Order: sequence, then structure tokens, then C-alpha cells
Amino acid sequence: MNEQITFEFNERPTIKGFPELRWTGKRPYRSTQYFPAQLRERYGEERDGWINKIFWGDNLQVMSHLLKEFRGKVDLIYIDPPFDSKADYKKSIRLKVGGAAQSDRTAFEEKQYGDIWTNDEYIQFMYERLIIMRELLSDKGSLYLHCDWHQSHHLRCILDEIFGSDNCHNVLTWKRSHAQGNAGQGAEHFGRVSDTIFLYSKTGSPIWNQQYTAYTQEVLDRDYKYINEATGERYRLTPVDGPGGASKGNPYYEFLGVVGYWRYSKETMASLYEKGEIILSSTGKSLSRRRFLKDAKGTPVTDLWEDLNRVSPTSSERLDYPTQKPEVLLERIINNSSNPGSIIFDCFMGSGTTQAVAMKLGRRFIGADINLGAIQTTTKRLISLAAELALAEEEQPQISIITGDKKDKKFTYDLDYKYEALKVAEDSVPYLAAASAGDDDEDEAEDAAAETATETKPYTGFEVYNVNNYEFFRNPIEARDLLIEALEIQPFPQSDIWDGELDGRMVKIMPVNRIATKADLEEIKANLPYKTYEKRKEENPNQPVERITIVCMGHEPDLKASLEQELSEYKLDIEIVDILRDKADLRLKRDSEADIAIEGGRLVIRAFYPLNLMQKLSLQKEFVEDWRQLVESVMIDWNYDGVVMQPTVTDVPGKKDIVKGIYDVPEGAGTIKVKITDLLSESLEVEVR
Repeated sequence: MNEQITFEFNERPTIKGFPELRWTGKRPYRSTQYFPAQLRERYGEERDGWINKIFWGDNLQVMSHLLKEFRGKVDLIYIDPPFDSKADYKKSIRLKVGGAAQSDRTAFEEKQYGDIWTNDEYIQFMYERLIIMRELLSDKGSLYLHCDWHQSHHLRCILDEIFGSDNCHNVLTWKRSHAQGNAGQGAEHFGRVSDTIFLYSKTGSPIWNQQYTAYTQEVLDRDYKYINEATGERYRLTPVDGPGGASKGNPYYEFLGVVGYWRYSKETMASLYEKGEIILSSTGKSLSRRRFLKDAKGTPVTDLWEDLNRVSPTSSERLDYPTQKPEVLLERIINNSSNPGSIIFDCFMGSGTTQAVAMKLGRRFIGADINLGAIQTTTKRLISLAAELALAEEEQPQISIITGDKKDKKFTYDLDYKYEALKVAEDSVPYLAAASAGDDDEDEAEDAAAETATETKPYTGFEVYNVNNYEFFRNPIEARDLLIEALEIQPFPQSDIWDGELDGRMVKIMPVNRIATKADLEEIKANLPYKTYEKRKEENPNQPVERITIVCMGHEPDLKASLEQELSEYKLDIEIVDILRDKADLRLKRDSEADIAIEGGRLVIRAFYPLNLMQKLSLQKEFVEDWRQLVESVMIDWNYDGVVMQPTVTDVPGKKDIVKGIYDVPEGAGTIKVKITDLLSESLEVEVR
């Protein structure tokens, strides 16, 4: 690699008179190492040179990866991190109904993630991640941090330290529930019905699109009490005289026989009069302006959000994800602090609400989560949403979707459709206006009124990556490239022997699908530059003629000694880097098993053995008649290119349905890639030729 892949951060200086949070074991966080990403799946195509990105991995490592390309380019970050609530979230695993089997009982509960920390661990965890988030933000970017009473006091101190207290714009209160908590069960605290959302910006000039809510009936009756007899439209009257007169620079002229200082120029006044908005009082001595309700914006949103309901148990949004947030919450945040085309980032992605709303609103997005279930949930959600958007446009199909919601009927969609415009209906747009009728601020807001409908083009294509959950064992070429990137090796594009150079050492990467043996050394010995070694030996007899690093996935114990012995006439500095032993921070992934075949022009999944899931079921003494009861989805790429899976069939059944298991092979199919995801959200990927 030609560039340095260590990222350093400038610490904010300690300012006298400003407090700083201290904790046991506080560690400065001044730099991070780059982690490569492994592209595993692609859905749809890019638009305008962009395709959305989802990452599976520790978000600290994911953000370290993103710094290389997106440092200073993200306009909005929303995070809903663990609250340090001491909760241990679990996912209910239910067997699918299929065939003669009628079992829909809970087989067991699988831990989603834990929110159990020591106090200092949690604070350090958030401290490091918030530092990188600030690095990712653009100069006009904002951060929304969602939390509750458990750690909000500490998090505010950390945010002040990293972003500066001057860049705190709001401490928002979201009333997420109207319930009275557990007061009835003897709780000795008031009912906890709200969360806190901290709003910080990187600089003092963030993107800001003021949001509004609809007027209450009380405001309508009080302020918009006049009715236009000709049209039946509600309106209110506002003054047009210029407060402050000449001292404020207001123009002085005569209009409709009334002389005075006005807040509008004579040309603007004439234009408003032609529209029927300027009226003369019954006395003929004063002028007023009609403000029609249809042109109003509404009431500006305050820091108390009581109007956004949580995801109810019966909501169509509900995905049975324990910490799922409602789309209306993210709609307000994204609309307020980003523009169409802005990059939105959520690295505690969960069920993918941020990503789904960003897609609907024409924003570009990046998401990440350490929980594999979150990746699977979000992927299915985005596939379904892209299908809905495409079907709305009635474009030609490219991708087959098989869903339980459509029973046995197939419907199709084109993720790369020619989307002209997503029209937002007038009645879905929040009223846009100021708090109380008659205020100068309201008049200015209404004069600058936003459009009641906007046009946005959604970015529906997305890719799924692994960061440090690398699948080394399927594709040796890709594995080599990943290791070169992860170890920061300077690659040699053309070499008969060496893969690259690292710190002055020649690097050889051994096969990754097995341990390295003495037989693997034959290629090295056959291609060594012996003439060069002889010359180096003569010139510097006490120095090694070569410094060699051998990278492997396990090796025979005497591998190094064997090479030294066979080349004993030369002094060599040989180093063995065993990824499984020496690079424990690189996590490798292995899979379950399946029996898949091509029979009579159809791809048939005869059996599927999700080993982890089956082990858990056996402990629960659960008997499964049909392997399909264990499957959450099947995805198929009929022409796999050996690197990135681009499914053209996604079999995602409903909650009580099962996958088909048999699929017609289209003409022209090449290498077939099948991905089977079980109820634990663990996946097996198999190539069929």
C-alpha cells in the first residue's frame, strides 16, 4: 500500500475553567489502525456514483475503515448505543411452520446483545467511538446521541470534551411512552417515560432545516378565525407596518391611501395586493396582510418531543427487534439535519430504521452493527423497502422475490429502476410555520416558505461488508488481498515468489485453506534470486542476504528450521506469522453444511445443517422434521463472479411460512452462489456449478 493507514486525532486542548470527566483507567485515544472490509453481497446498482453500505463488525474497527474514504464527509450521525441499562436482550427463536409440522412454539431465546458493563468500561467504550465520529463528520455535520437516565450525565460531559460545549445545540426529550412505568409494582421512582437525545455539531454552522408540527385546533380557532368568502380558506391578519420606522430602515410611502413606514418594499406590497393578500381596514386608515392557512408551516418543533409514538406491538413497522425505534423519530432528525444526497451514518444500526428512512428520503447511508442478527434484519428490511419503491414505479422486473406475504405468488422488482421522482403528498408534509400567530418570526418564516412537496430520488442499492469477520477460506485470491491490506503489506503486482514487502522484509503468503507444510516451501526455493544472494554474501558476510516473512494459517512446527537447513549456505532472517496465533485480532469465519444439487433444471436444497442452531435445539430437546423450519431466508446468485454475491432470487418467507427449497435454474446460469440464513442469523454460502 502506498499510503499510511494509521489515523491520528488531534485532542481538544484542556481549557482552564471547564470541567473534564475523569474515570479510572481513562486512556487517551489519539490514533487507530485501518481495518480492511470484505465485500460479500450487493443488492441493486449504484446511482450517481454511489451505493449504500452496511458493515458487520465492531463499529470501532468499521469506523477505522471508513476514515480512509469518509473522513470529514458525513453530514449526519444518529446513534442509539447501549444505555448501560444492565439489560440482557434476547431474541425469541421460533420454528417455522411447514408441512405436517405445526410447531410454532418458542424453541429458545438467543442472546441478541448484552448491555451490561462496569461503569468505567462503558464510558471508555463511548469515549473512543465518539472521537472517531467527530473525525467522520463534515464541517456542517451533526451528531444525535440517543440515551436515557442511566448514563446521560456522563455522556454529556464526554460530548462537551470532544465537541465543545458551545457546539451543544439541544438536549432533546423524547416522550416514548405514556405508561406509568412499574409504579404499580412498588417502584420507588416516578414513571420513566422519556429518553434523552443530545444534539451536537462539529462546528457552529451545521445543516439546519427547521421542522414543524401541525397547528392544534386551539391555535386554528384562535389565530385562523377568518374565512375567505370567495374560496372558503382560513386565514389570519398580520400587520404590514414597519416596526421601528425609519430607525430600522423601513421604507416610507403611500399605499391605498395610507401613508406610513412599511415592512415591505412598494413593489412587494403591490405584488401581495394583486394576490389578494393586502386588505384595507373598514376605516380606511390601516392595512393588514392575509396569511392563509394553506401557506403556513405550522408550529416549530421544540426540544420536547411528545408527538412521536414508539413502535407499538401491533405496528406494521414492528420487526421484533428489542430496541427498535420508530421511523417518525428518524424522519424528523434526518429532515432537520441533512439534505437530499447527504451521507447519513448509524454505527449502532440495530433493526435498520435509520437506513430505511434515509432510503425513503433520498439520503445516502452507511450502517454498521456488531450483531449479525441486526445485519440480517436490516438487509431484509432494505430489500423489502427497495421492492416497494420500485413496484410503485411499475418498472421492469429483474429480481425475483418470494415472500410469505404474497403466499405462492411471485412478484418482481428492479433495484436499478429509472426513478423519476418520489413525490411527497401534500398531506404528508408537516405544516411549516412559527409558534404563534402575529410574531415577526412567523411572518419571515412564512415568506421564506418551503415547498409543500419535494422531489427526491432514493438510493436503493446497497452492499454488505464484513470488517474483521473475514471469510478467508473460500477464495484464496481474495484472502491474499485481505491479508495484504490487514497487515499493511506493500504489494508486488508482478513477482514469481514474493507477495509484497513489509518493513524491509519480503513477504510470502501461504495457502489459506490449510496449514503450511514443507512442500509449500518448494516454490520459494525454486524462485529465490541466488545470484543476488551470492553477491550480498560476499559484500556483507555477517548480514542476512534476505529478510523473509512467511504468512500462514497454521504450519508444521519445523517449517522455519527446514527452510534454514535447506538453504544453510546463506544467512537468512526468517519470520513466521501465523494468523491464527499471532493475529488474534483478525477474526475468521466458518460455516454450517448443506446438501445442494441441480436436478432436472432446478436447484434443489436437499438438506441444511446449521450446526450451532441444531446444537442449541438438541439441548432444548426440540425435534425438527423439515430443515426449512430452521431457515430465515435463501438468496441465490445465478452468475456468481467469485467475489461479490449479487442475488437475483431472494426467498424471504413470512413469519409462519417456510422457504421453497427448490428453484428453477434460468438459461445462461454459470457459477451459482447460494446463501442460506438460519434463525440465528448465521449464514452458509455455497457455490454450485
